[in-house]
Amino acid sequence: MSDRILVHRIAVFAYHGVLPEEARLGQRFYVSLDCSLDLSQAGASDDVMQTVSYADLTEIAVAIASNRRFALIEALAEAIASEILARFAVIERVSIRVDKPSAPVAAVIDGVSVEITRYRAGEAR
Repeated sequence: MSDRILVHRIAVFAYHGVLPEEARLGQRFYVSLDCSLDLSQAGASDDVMQTVSYADLTEIAVAIASNRRFALIEALAEAIASEILARFAVIERVSIRVDKPSAPVAAVIDGVSVEITRYRAGEAR
């Protein structure tokens, strides 16, 4: 599927991380979503009911990132991907990227990221 809805760098302040300071102090994270689905009906009809609202996608990412705590950003990405696939049957594939700009590493970096891609069961890869 070449049609996609993309939501870039949703900013969330949250408390994810392995270290105790991360759980106590919190930090900013960015979540990006890339969802594959057929957008031809939405394009032809100009009807929002024929697509998935990027506001709804954003709400899922913010709710999971803000209301749950994860030691690993890999687990955060997995939780977001699972919820999106569970809520929207028309989405065939979802990629989630989580950026952690203030990761506590002993080097000067712009940040770290994980990106995962998950497919609906039975979809071609």
